[in-house]
Amino acid sequence: MAEEKISVEKLQEMISRGPFNQWLNFIVLKSDMDGIEVKATWREEWVVNPDRRYTHGGILAAIVDVAADYAIAAQLGRPVPTIDVRVDYHKAAMPGDLTAKAKVLRMGSQHSTAEAYLYDKDGALVASGRGTYFTAPLK
Repeated sequence: MAEEKISVEKLQEMISRGPFNQWLNFIVLKSDMDGIEVKATWREEWVVNPDRRYTHGGILAAIVDVAADYAIAAQLGRPVPTIDVRVDYHKAAMPGDLTAKAKVLRMGSQHSTAEAYLYDKDGALVASGRGTYFTAPLK
């Protein structure tokens, strides 16, 4: 495991490697011992209901999952597969960039747990979640 959190620049490089993460246009805002903070730049394709214009819950869940994963990656030095993730929705996310704040709850040699909170452009909590991730060494 890494001795300390990796830099914002290194985490940005790591998160931007994946095509899905590129599509979500993650921008790493913070990476320190308290966790990470990332922004996902809003896209019109996220709208699920054209009349009400709120963001699809699957997009919110994906952002929560990625943020929690990369909170672990910031400590471990690599992203890890998701074993299980639970997401709670608190209010509809209307058009606008979303910011996720994530932190590691438990680092284990086989499995680790992290949580993330997702906020809209006005700072209101729209979703939160907790995931379990496979952190055993890859073979």
